[in-house]
Amino acid sequence: MMQSQTAVQPTPVQKESSAKAFYAGRGVSETLTVSHAKGIFFWDTNGKRYLDGSSGAVAANIGHGNERVRDAMVDQANRISYVIRTAFTCDATDELCNLISKLAGPGFDQTFLVSGGSEAVESALKLARQYAYVNGERDRWKVLARLPGYHGATLGAAAVTGDPDRDAMFGPIMQIMPKVPSPLSYRLPEGFTVETYADHCADALEKQILAEGPETVLAFIMEPVGGIATGALVAPDSYYTKVREICDRHGVLLIFDEVMCGAGRTGSFLAAHHWPDSLPDLVVCAKGLSAGYTPLGAMIAPDRIVDKVVESGGFLHGHTYSGNPLSSAIGVAVLRELLDNDLMANATRMGHLLRERLNALKDKSRTIGDVRGLGLLNAVEIVQDKATKTMFPGSKQASYRISDIARNLGLHLYSRRAASGKFGDWFMAAPPLTITEQELDLLMELTTETFRIFESENS
Repeated sequence: MMQSQTAVQPTPVQKESSAKAFYAGRGVSETLTVSHAKGIFFWDTNGKRYLDGSSGAVAANIGHGNERVRDAMVDQANRISYVIRTAFTCDATDELCNLISKLAGPGFDQTFLVSGGSEAVESALKLARQYAYVNGERDRWKVLARLPGYHGATLGAAAVTGDPDRDAMFGPIMQIMPKVPSPLSYRLPEGFTVETYADHCADALEKQILAEGPETVLAFIMEPVGGIATGALVAPDSYYTKVREICDRHGVLLIFDEVMCGAGRTGSFLAAHHWPDSLPDLVVCAKGLSAGYTPLGAMIAPDRIVDKVVESGGFLHGHTYSGNPLSSAIGVAVLRELLDNDLMANATRMGHLLRERLNALKDKSRTIGDVRGLGLLNAVEIVQDKATKTMFPGSKQASYRISDIARNLGLHLYSRRAASGKFGDWFMAAPPLTITEQELDLLMELTTETFRIFESENS
């Protein structure tokens, strides 16, 4: 007798999903799909080419489609892609940590690898706190930072980020840390020069430490060369010297956030190397460390801090992907590319030329108020009136409109109005460190046309 069989029902026709990836969505009118990239260019799925004038979010330091990095990815994936960091390591991770410490120089002996800038900042804050705790300075917990400033999106990093809008939004779920003024160089308070205002800002740091109680202040964190929050701000040399002296005087650790300005972007491996007599106690890097090829960040610390914490029982911190073998191999390949092709020297040369060309454009422009930076980390500040340095009203979204115009012309520019534009409006002029003079000519041609269109809209 045959068994009855259940009829097989036809599979329903699947409708195409309308779900989309969830992004922040700031800065451009629509998100386009990229198909491929090579060098300083990428192409969308319609075949349009774009020059990457800001290295994405100032990350793609060695350009796109690098074959050395690709080969390192494949080779490491064929070996081992993941191990738990608390029990195992691998050759790639050891090599990357040793290479970072060697490039960072004396006093930066050990490297803690993470997956990005915010994680690196969190790691530095926690290491500083644990170091103070095991040293018997348990009242030290306050981390001073600058306003404006940016240190990341996680709650610990956001707590030391100088952005009133973010404080208003997320303040109830984090411990907002005290802020001191950033030594801005373009829009100065009345009665100050760039140098005297930088001195004033350094003095404000010491006054804040004294007001808080020096025994309660753990660290001061700052970007030695500003990122998106201050538009490639570079302070006078005296500022770095005074900050280092103030921190030493009060037993405060100095942390340099080099997420954007590190890994060769300013012409030296660490931006800190431009001020060798004012080196920090801890440094954090990301972005250019892996040049956008994988999520990777690092905290770099001296033996005197790490050893003390390890002796106490170990660092009470970590992430699943800390010291990831695949990311480590990519990081090694990126840094070897940086060294073998002398890209830091190219960043110095091309950065100098880029600022010369941008300043020449500023002289002819009605809306470029300032050009500043170091190496290939530069910013162009946009103003409505150059004589008064008046900003465009927020409704204009000036820097975002410039990004839109540039993208329509085939140029990517990274803009963000930190603190809703309270401190200025700019975009980052930060192409990959591989850029040639011929490619720089094209970048300037597209930038010039961008401002011609923008100024015709605002005539």
